[in-house]
Amino acid sequence: MNNAERIANLKPEQYQELFAVKKETFDKMLEILEADYQKKHRQGGRPPKLNVLDKLIIMLQYYKEYRVMECIAFDYGVRKSTICDAIHWAEETLIKSGW
Repeated sequence: MNNAERIANLKPEQYQELFAVKKETFDKMLEILEADYQKKHRQGGRPPKLNVLDKLIIMLQYYKEYRVMECIAFDYGVRKSTICDAIHWAEETLIKSGW
């Protein structure tokens, strides 16, 4: 089961337990990241190894659980640098949004 299916089955109170944010906050963060991704990739290009939802989950896991990037990279089958880039992109995008 992929992350989108797993997230769709979560109850609102589980967001706080799993990601340390409320469902409304999670949804708003995802909306901001999706909009930025669509804006930057209008002309296409190579498909990313991680989708926007995965990048958000990775960032939240990294801060909530203090997991090392190597472990997260192993879980997603990517390199540590991909995880580092995903976390930085999500952080910077959310900060720049001013939300």
